[in-house]
Amino acid sequence: MHKVFLGVGGNIGNKRSNFDKVYTFIENELGEITQSSSVYETPPWGFQAEENFWNQVVIIKTELSPEVLLEKIHTIEKGFGRERKTENYTSREMDIDILYYDDIYLETESLIIPHSRIHQRKFVLVPLTEVAPEFKHPLIRLTSWQMLDSCRDSSVIWKI
Repeated sequence: MHKVFLGVGGNIGNKRSNFDKVYTFIENELGEITQSSSVYETPPWGFQAEENFWNQVVIIKTELSPEVLLEKIHTIEKGFGRERKTENYTSREMDIDILYYDDIYLETESLIIPHSRIHQRKFVLVPLTEVAPEFKHPLIRLTSWQMLDSCRDSSVIWKI
């Protein structure tokens, strides 16, 4: 079994309903949710949008390989209407990012683990620090708490 940290978020549609649905999809398709942070309301990061996001970190146990996990995540996101046509950030009902997969480093054409922007995003670091404050980033070698402490993102984030 592998321990995987997922970033879950979205800013359009019925956010509460979308989160309830995504937990079921995660449990049925990806693995058992063993821990989850609070849900946080956060401003968009890297683009302008009318609606704020809800973001959360969930930890799962899975037998899936990173590549199969990513394929299944894309299928779940597509079920929420997500289309991956552009490199630009856009509003979406549901986004699921693989933040960590055990403590491995992996870089392929379609997947980078750990997620390359964890240390830059308070909307990831705040919930990540809630569930795993002492977990060390496999490359940066800083804990979640240390990355949050040094993060330059000035976004205001609040618990739902």
